[in-house]
Amino acid sequence: MLTLSTRRSSARNAILANLPLSALTAISSFLEPVVLKERVVLQEPRKTVDRVLFVESGVVSLRVVSAGTMLETAVLGYRGAVGAASLFGGHVPTHQSVVLFPGNALSISVNDLGQVMNEHPTIRGHLASYVQALATQCAQSGLCGVCHRLEQRLACWLCLTRDALDSDILPVTHNYLSVALGLPRAGVTRALIRFESEGLVRKMRGVLQLHDRRRLLQRACRCYTVVASAHMRQMNI
Repeated sequence: MLTLSTRRSSARNAILANLPLSALTAISSFLEPVVLKERVVLQEPRKTVDRVLFVESGVVSLRVVSAGTMLETAVLGYRGAVGAASLFGGHVPTHQSVVLFPGNALSISVNDLGQVMNEHPTIRGHLASYVQALATQCAQSGLCGVCHRLEQRLACWLCLTRDALDSDILPVTHNYLSVALGLPRAGVTRALIRFESEGLVRKMRGVLQLHDRRRLLQRACRCYTVVASAHMRQMNI
């Protein structure tokens, strides 16, 4: 059970922070802090979900995995909850959830969360809004891969991931960007060189710094606006 000080820190997750105090107090008694270690698989496709993780820091990558290859469909950070979709309609995940950037989360069993949602329906409403925003992001990712140019997709990913992490420093490599977005590594490298020459990003070993987010957003495809707007609606219910 969380102490009072830990309960207050749970508000670092945006879903929890937006709950009425009575609902936050009720759910906090079931939350357990966990460390999100880089590359740890949190959920596997087609396996029953038994816990939901409210992310406080770090980033989790949602991926479609097939025959040894993967394609990322969404990233979620402090605004998200891994496994939340399982609460609606007995959903079994089709995505693999993997820690991309290490951080922390608050964990609760699906049974306990179901119980507290029945007692405080506002929690269900907030989670349903989040799941809808996440579904929008996953669907938009598929459309983006078909319709938009490499530089647009790369700029969009950088901006969305920056929002998820709430930091301009992204510990990500060219190779990961290539694999996650299904893009040629050489093309990713050339695009980042152009971005750096224009003062949009700064490359360091194993790290990218977003130097001018406003202008980088101008290079991103419209998918960024669609996804960001969906998450803004989630936060404003």
